[in-house]
Order: sequence, then C-alpha cells, then structure tokens
Amino acid sequence: MIVLDIEATGTNPSKHSILAIGAVDLAHAEHTFYGECRAWEGAHIMEEALAVNGFSLSAVKDPAKQSEAELVRQFLAWSDDLDDRTLAAQNVAFDAAFLQAACERAGVAYPFAHRTIDVHSVVYTHILLSGKQPPFDAHHRHSALSLDAARAYVGLPSEPTPHNALEGALGHAEVLHRIWFGKGFAPRYASYPVPEYCARPN
Repeated sequence: MIVLDIEATGTNPSKHSILAIGAVDLAHAEHTFYGECRAWEGAHIMEEALAVNGFSLSAVKDPAKQSEAELVRQFLAWSDDLDDRTLAAQNVAFDAAFLQAACERAGVAYPFAHRTIDVHSVVYTHILLSGKQPPFDAHHRHSALSLDAARAYVGLPSEPTPHNALEGALGHAEVLHRIWFGKGFAPRYASYPVPEYCARPN
C-alpha cells in the first residue's frame, strides 16, 4: 500500500500544480519516496497554500527544479515494483485527484485504482467501534476529525509546520499502522507509546 502526501500550489488539481510528493510503502517503512518540482507554466498559486507548505514563490518557479511531469514519472517508476499500489492518505481524494491531473498533463496513464483508503475514515470507524463519539462540528454539520486529531488519537504529536510531503506520508502511515496492527511503524515515532485502545494483545 502506498501512503502518500502531496503539497501543491492550491486545492484545485486542474489549475494548481504539484510541488512535492512524499510516499512510503506501508509494508516497508524504509522504502520511501520524496521529490519536488517547479509549478507548471500558468499554474495558479495560492498564498495560503504556500503558507502551509513553506515553499517560497521563488522556489515554486525555480527553473532549476524538475517539471511536474518529470516528478510524476519518477513517482510512478518508484511505485511500479510494489506488490500493493493501493493509495492511502488523509483526504486521499485530494492526493489522487492531483496525481491523476498531473498524469494527464504529462501524457502518461494514471495507473492507480479508484479504490483507496482514507485515514480519516479508518480512525473515525475505530473511534465508533471503541464506543466513543468522533469529534463533530455542529455549526458546519460535519466531522471535525482533523489530521492532528487523528494523530493525537493514536498517540502522536501534531504534524510539524510547515508541512513536508514525506513527513506527512510517514505520519499518515503511522496512524494507519497503529490502528490496524496495534504497533508503531516508522522509527522516528518510536518514542511515542501506542495507546492501550490501539494496542493488540500479544
């Protein structure tokens, strides 16, 4: 399973560009991918997005960086030999949509299935099955289970800022691994104990 995180110039895959892709194979914590690219020519750039991911405007437009198409091809090559290419992420629809749009711009086939795993849904279900109520935004009438809330639920600190795509992917993978298998995944999180309600009996 490919757990990934994408940083972009905005939230609309048809008019915003990928800036970075981070990914990890859930079967092997050491098998990771990270790459950056410049924004494609004409891509819209949201200042709010750059505030989140920490890219400067000069970095976004840096001609020395590879193109979005080159980055996507690198990522596809990395993923090609994996036994399980199911995509997983927090709000996986966002990442999958950006990958698909980037593949179309690059003129390459999108190879991933539309059956994906969403971290939010996995944690939400675990909370319900534990007899608790997931956080809810009554004003907007939808789930309030944010990524930081999901991380806290499995014993992890909030995601560092600015966001980094590989750090994000490893964090998402850690959440999934603790929920599904009751134990940690990446060595960088070994100092954070797995909560008893996630742990599996030996």
